[in-house]
Amino acid sequence: MNSLAKAKFSNITMEYLSSQNYTEYKRYCKTLTLENDPHLIADYKKVHAAGAAWPEITQGMLDVGILDMEIYIVGTRLFMIMDTIPDFDHDRAMTELATKPRQSEWEAYVSKFQRTSSDASADEKWQLVERIYKLGD
Repeated sequence: MNSLAKAKFSNITMEYLSSQNYTEYKRYCKTLTLENDPHLIADYKKVHAAGAAWPEITQGMLDVGILDMEIYIVGTRLFMIMDTIPDFDHDRAMTELATKPRQSEWEAYVSKFQRTSSDASADEKWQLVERIYKLGD
């Protein structure tokens, strides 16, 4: 068994070993619902596989101060973990991100998988969630 991905269920990795190159950051968690269609969900996973996202989208996220992002799925529910620079202003950055090259095209493209409108921005689709527990607090 791969030591980096210890727990597996039907070839789906459920546990990840991770490291980061930054020590201070802000973390945002967001959620979004996909259409309840197994084929669309499978295709959504493909467009988010390693190396599959359009390079302009990844660059735009880096440009506005997003350091790292992970998206997880259970059923039709997506859960995003987004780490940013310490002085990240979420509203300003999301407004700026919407103007980046190909961003609106990407949002329209992925909207066919999501329970949302094709003209919604990423900020309108992804809903921030409230942290209610932290180990050690």
